Amino acid sequence: MNAVATSFDGCVRWFRLAMIAVLGCSVLLPAAASAQVPEPLPVTDRWSLDFKPGPLRLISLEVDGSPRLFLYMTYEVRNFDDRELRLVPSMTLMSDQGQVQASGQGVPGPVVRTILGKLKDPLLFDQISVIGPIKRGEEHARRGLAVWPIIDADPDELRVFAAGFSGESETMTITDPRTGDEVEMVFRKTRQLRYQVPGELRADSYGDRPIPMLDARWIMR
Repeated sequence: MNAVATSFDGCVRWFRLAMIAVLGCSVLLPAAASAQVPEPLPVTDRWSLDFKPGPLRLISLEVDGSPRLFLYMTYEVRNFDDRELRLVPSMTLMSDQGQVQASGQGVPGPVVRTILGKLKDPLLFDQISVIGPIKRGEEHARRGLAVWPIIDADPDELRVFAAGFSGESETMTITDPRTGDEVEMVFRKTRQLRYQVPGELRADSYGDRPIPMLDARWIMR
């Protein structure tokens, strides 16, 4: 199989996993459906924010007397639009086995506060506090923190889907594989960050080293 076919098959597989997460179903969409996924426009007239992710890291923290592993990353957002915009980020983690976790879901408050304290950045906000209006200009950049509990201790690959940074969207009709009914789905421009995970996620093997990023690109999801 050539590299192009391998790449396409990989994209199909990840799209299927994403559709499982969105529709809450346990079966896979046919490959034909994945071919219909829209692509971001080369040039858009919708509002957009500049999104810059930091490294994805692993940390072990004690929760209720037992060590637990979490993944976290910081990011910075700038507004270069002609107007003030509202920042409402959505950060989702997915493993190559299909486990999906929204940032903050299943993360105790003390864990977030501990990570914020570790990073020692007074202008870094948690996922709730970062929400709000963002003025135009470099000087009004906002920095946020995303934290996830470990959802798969031995993945080969992880992807972070960062949304809420563009007004570009497209509505499409998709066949729900559970019922066969036609359903309308809204795909939104999303930044996909893809990470390779060499070996099991363990605090003793990673320490404070970032998880290697393979690539980053805009997709519709």
